[in-house]
Formats: sequence, C-alpha cells, structure tokens
Amino acid sequence: MNRKPISFALVAGIGVLGVAVGAGGRPTESAPSASIAIATTHTLTLEGANRVLAAAIAKAKEKSAGGAIAVVDHGGSLIAFQRLDGTFPAGAAVSLGKARTSAVFKKPTKAFEDSINGGRTALAAVQEMTPLQGGVPILVDGHVVGAIGVSGAHSQQEDEEIALAGAAAVVAQASGAAR
Repeated sequence: MNRKPISFALVAGIGVLGVAVGAGGRPTESAPSASIAIATTHTLTLEGANRVLAAAIAKAKEKSAGGAIAVVDHGGSLIAFQRLDGTFPAGAAVSLGKARTSAVFKKPTKAFEDSINGGRTALAAVQEMTPLQGGVPILVDGHVVGAIGVSGAHSQQEDEEIALAGAAAVVAQASGAAR
C-alpha cells in the first residue's frame, strides 16, 4: 500500500490557508490560492450613516414627530443612532430591530408585517426579526449598503416616511457622485 501519513495531508491543507512569515516575523505577500474566494463588500460609512441620520431627523422635525432612529451597516451592525426628545424608551430597541431586519433580509420591514397580517403567522417565530413597518434598506447601485429603522413617530406609516427620507439622502448623494 502506498499511503501518505495523515499529518502530512493536514499540514499541506493548513499551508494553503496559512500566512507566510518572512524575516522579522512579518507577513509576506503571496498570490492568493485558486481555492480561496474573496468578495468585495459594499457598506455604508460613518459619514454616510450620519447623512442618513441627519435627513431622518430633519424629516421628523418637519412633521413635529418624535422617533428613535437607528442606522446600520449591510450586516445589521449599528453605526449611528438618535432618540429624539419625547420618544418612548422602547423605541430605541424597536428602531434598531427594524434596521437590522431590513439590512439582513434586504427588504422593508413592512413586507414582513404585511405577510404576518395576511396569515403567514409563522414568520413571527423567526428570531432576530422585527416585523414592524419603519425599517428600509439603503440601496446604492443595486447593493444593500445598510438600513435605517425608525420607531416612535405618530404612526408606523410616518416611521417609514422618516426612514425613507433618511435613506434617500445617501442614495441621492451616491447618485450625484457617480455622474
């Protein structure tokens, strides 16, 4: 029988994924292995999140509405947050839940609320989901780069209006830069 020791196969496998180290313990550059795929991710920056937040706050003030406003990146991690005076305390958690749901599922949270109200009650059992209107994804060039969630305005429709105004600010800025 012609068998290679298992330890040799494991070492060879680790070598493909490992980092080469040169003199002084510093990593050296090498060509990526054909077996490793690398993806480019499109995500919202802090500057973009602050632009979204400012536009949403302006819309809420225009409507004399309160609101907790959360802006997250493409994976649902919080970037920026503001709770306007007079907003109920739980609004903070609800707005973050709406934003995260919209980012990771890549659609407005109203779609989930409508599905549940339409009889698909099993959706309510999905953990890490806030199926309440007021969360919208932020799309730039067809990529979800983040999301905004709003809770605590006069109605859920107004939550969504404020969120849409925030999302539109970064989309408009991105479109203008592309020209």
